[in-house]
Amino acid sequence: MSPEEDALISVCLALIGDADSLSATERRLIEGASAAGEPVDNQTVHSLRRQILRGADPLGEAFTAIRSADDRRATGAVYTPQPIVDAMVEWLATQGAPVRIVDPGSGSGRFILAAGRMFPDAELVAVEMDPFAALMLRANVAVCGLGGRVRVLVEDYRKVTLPCVAGMTAFIGNPPYVRHHEIGEDWKAWYAKGFAALGIKASALAGLHLHFFLQTRLLAREGDVGAFVTSAEWMDVNYGSALRKLLIEQLGGTALHVLAPTVEAFPGTATTAAITCFRVGERAEPVTVHAVDALPELGHLEGGTSIARTTLQTAHKWSAIARPAPACQAGEIELGELFRVHRGQVTGANDIWIAGDHARDLPACVKFATVTKAMDLIRAGAHLRTAGVLRSVIDLPAGLDGFTHEERQRIDAFLSWARQHGAHEGYIATHRKAWWSVALKAPAPILCTYMARRPPQFTVNTCGARHINIAHGLYPREPLAPEVMYALVAWLNGNTHTGSGRTYAGGLTKFEPREIERLRIPALERLLENRNALNFP
Repeated sequence: MSPEEDALISVCLALIGDADSLSATERRLIEGASAAGEPVDNQTVHSLRRQILRGADPLGEAFTAIRSADDRRATGAVYTPQPIVDAMVEWLATQGAPVRIVDPGSGSGRFILAAGRMFPDAELVAVEMDPFAALMLRANVAVCGLGGRVRVLVEDYRKVTLPCVAGMTAFIGNPPYVRHHEIGEDWKAWYAKGFAALGIKASALAGLHLHFFLQTRLLAREGDVGAFVTSAEWMDVNYGSALRKLLIEQLGGTALHVLAPTVEAFPGTATTAAITCFRVGERAEPVTVHAVDALPELGHLEGGTSIARTTLQTAHKWSAIARPAPACQAGEIELGELFRVHRGQVTGANDIWIAGDHARDLPACVKFATVTKAMDLIRAGAHLRTAGVLRSVIDLPAGLDGFTHEERQRIDAFLSWARQHGAHEGYIATHRKAWWSVALKAPAPILCTYMARRPPQFTVNTCGARHINIAHGLYPREPLAPEVMYALVAWLNGNTHTGSGRTYAGGLTKFEPREIERLRIPALERLLENRNALNFP
């Protein structure tokens, strides 16, 4: 533990005063802090008390300065700006008087403190798995005089049980964003089983914030309400379909406020965020959908357009409903009228299937020149003329009987090595027809990057390279002349901006296949008007 963390723990203990209520995990944290117990000067304590009583969060700010953004992102510890907290709590005040308020990922306590001030008679339940954050929470609670009303649970929200109460429970907060790669198989099984019990099929690729929505539904009773602010990617991606169905059929979604990436909901991440409001049992009233371009537009979360639940129920992606594209102008078409766009194949284990020294003895016919990183296209620019700059991907057929005896021996030796490294056990491998067959897509005439901190790079695939899931392939619906391909790529590279995609955790802008297909381009006649000025190979 760093000296700065030790010092912050000492400050928290000084503000808490009575440490008898600390959990076992918090006590273990304190025992490992060399500075814990060292006196903190009174002037510092008094200054912090004044800041906290004014509604500031100096402890949370200190924590986010001490812990790197990458470390905090790994556990979903990204704290919500106060204007968003206030807007959500003010919305809660319009929903009735809750007898209990639950914050499932409390952090330093921004939501639970604001709710405590708004509802002086409500029981407050703050759930926080990180003992360090729980200490900050207890310090803030103690300073604000809420110690007798707040129950702090230092545990995983998915393990929490709540006793029955006579009245409404409100759930409010910022569930932690942790990608599925960091979630254990046991919890993925819990997630799938929980949704199955509700009659909904759920994907193991869901992030932790979706687990929190499920647990809330399992804890909530008819008439309970809530509002969560999360990354907005669940609105469109396949693994978000379970949550979309849950909101319409089970959790009682009532409003969806989609914040533009310029509205900094999660400092340091530039993430497209959404505030989801719900009332358990609501199944008839339309859902309010509101595209928010600036914080003042949030108000008390009262704005937006009413969308019929049946419309949302049948929509595969919700972002287009929140921010519908304007109708095509004269002389414009959507790119999807000319191309189908497909994301590249997932290997499931790049260190196995991207060829290196471990693949040197494999037959050349099973190694395919492939775009394996976005930089391959960015460096190539508008034309990928040679495969010599690319790495190869091993793509074995599902049936291995067509090889010579010598080739089969080499392949079997490689597969034995791959097994030793667990290549047959991963999620992707276990869902293939044959675990060893990546099944790369056919070469696409045009490739484009999928995710970057810049607009997508469109590249004519002159050399016929394959692509994995870091890129998209554009496949013509009907044969197109080469000059059309080059004219289109030149236009797209000069006119596509990050605002056409979605910004996710970490500030990366992603362009899903359907978003690429929705890009507006000039009709072919206009596209080719200036073809003589284009640099065709």
